[in-house]
Amino acid sequence: MSEDRVMTIREMCDAFEVTPRTLRFYEQKELLFPVREGQKRLFTRRDRARLKLILRGKRFGFSLEEIRQLLDLYHVGDQQQTQLQRSYEVARERLNDLETQREELNTAIDELQDQMKWAERMLASMAQKKSAAE
Repeated sequence: MSEDRVMTIREMCDAFEVTPRTLRFYEQKELLFPVREGQKRLFTRRDRARLKLILRGKRFGFSLEEIRQLLDLYHVGDQQQTQLQRSYEVARERLNDLETQREELNTAIDELQDQMKWAERMLASMAQKKSAAE
């Protein structure tokens, strides 16, 4: 595919595994800016790059507002230094959040496993007592 070729909404959906509703939502939130030809939306190379970054940001747990702000920094005019610096800061915060969530999840898993082992022992003991009584 030519880098400068525009893509229809269907082609974008197929290429990025998103729904038309998703693309329209991102357009409404001013994250994407497709060219309009009547009712037709045509997505440029810039839109494709932005969508790729949006989807990556969502996968990492960034809010749409954070993603929008980061994308808006592209045009600051400092060879993306500001955008890269802010992206790094947001990513560092998100990584800290994810690591904390992972620790909390590991603790919850350990506690649940302990409770299940206790329940297994209790059930086995009850079944043993029931068998002995019969």
